[in-house]
Amino acid sequence: DLTMPLSRHTGQIPESTWTLGFREMTEPWKGAVGCLGVAVFFAMTIGIISWQALEQSPEEWVLRGRDAGMLWERGRGALLLRALPAGRPVLAIAVGSVPATEPPPPRDRCWHDGRQFCYSWEEDAELRLSLEPPAAPGTECYGVRWTPLRPDVTLKDCFSMANVSWYGGPSIRAQRWPLNGAESPAQPLVSGDLSANPDGFGPLLERYFLGSTGVTVTVAPDVSLLLSLESHQQFCLETPAGREEALQYQLCVSADCPARSPKHLTKDFPPCRSPIWRYHGPESSAAKIKRGLRSLVRRLKRHRLQEGVVALGERGTAVLAAADLVPSGRRKRQASALVEPLELSITLSPYAGVTSPLFQRSLRGGEAAGYWLSRQPRPG
Repeated sequence: DLTMPLSRHTGQIPESTWTLGFREMTEPWKGAVGCLGVAVFFAMTIGIISWQALEQSPEEWVLRGRDAGMLWERGRGALLLRALPAGRPVLAIAVGSVPATEPPPPRDRCWHDGRQFCYSWEEDAELRLSLEPPAAPGTECYGVRWTPLRPDVTLKDCFSMANVSWYGGPSIRAQRWPLNGAESPAQPLVSGDLSANPDGFGPLLERYFLGSTGVTVTVAPDVSLLLSLESHQQFCLETPAGREEALQYQLCVSADCPARSPKHLTKDFPPCRSPIWRYHGPESSAAKIKRGLRSLVRRLKRHRLQEGVVALGERGTAVLAAADLVPSGRRKRQASALVEPLELSITLSPYAGVTSPLFQRSLRGGEAAGYWLSRQPRPG
């Protein structure tokens, strides 16, 4: 039998062979495009994270009140106190003995309580900030409490002296006013005897410090702390080593300080940010002192420095007190008029010789028994 061969179109590729060949050709391109897409995605992610890190502020609000607020500064590990609404710097506190550069989380453990902030450095210490009842009208107070989580952790907070004049604290042998120029190693914040320990602390009236920015640092009487002073740098409060005690104190800031109103301060301290001008003129007589004070005030006015306090030394104060025999209320008005519009501070000593005019005048007025104390002579 004759069999006819099947006719075949030689120019046509079978469907299955074409599909398989196309897939083999396009498969490498698909893989390359996929790898490129993943690389672009990772590059964009890294870029966004880097941009957010660069744009993120180094300061983060951790607790805000009505007139002030506390921030955390990541760069140096510090607590910052700022007045609101302008954000005026009030106080910077350098934190020690914890990994301070580790930033607190955006939401702390006390996030449900808007009046507290809590954060814990694992195995080191716990920080708790809280809004406290105001100590006086027009002030806002914050409680600061560090709790050690290990017995060997020593807690230490240092308060900056940059652009702040500090007053208060214990007396020392080389007394400074303000205490920015003082120097002292760490020692217990308690009253001591300077005659027995000249390098220690003397009398301590109250455990608080007053800054010229309108801030006070107050330590409760039952809190055991050490105080150290670094001249023109900072003063530090720290817990005794090995006692596992909390470091706690209270910060209060006044909203009146920008207006330079000293009403929130006690009358024994100068106004906020006001300089102290010491009088070093002649002191041989009351008339010369008055002329010298008027001359000093005129020079200050001429240089537009008519704010602050004029400080009169102990000798000048004694000369004026001995010369002015007018009633105390009128004498006070006359002394203040000498330095207007500045304020006048005087220097008094708790000691007086029995031959001094001040002591003799008190004898004549019958005031010696009520105002003076004396050491009884030893027998023999």
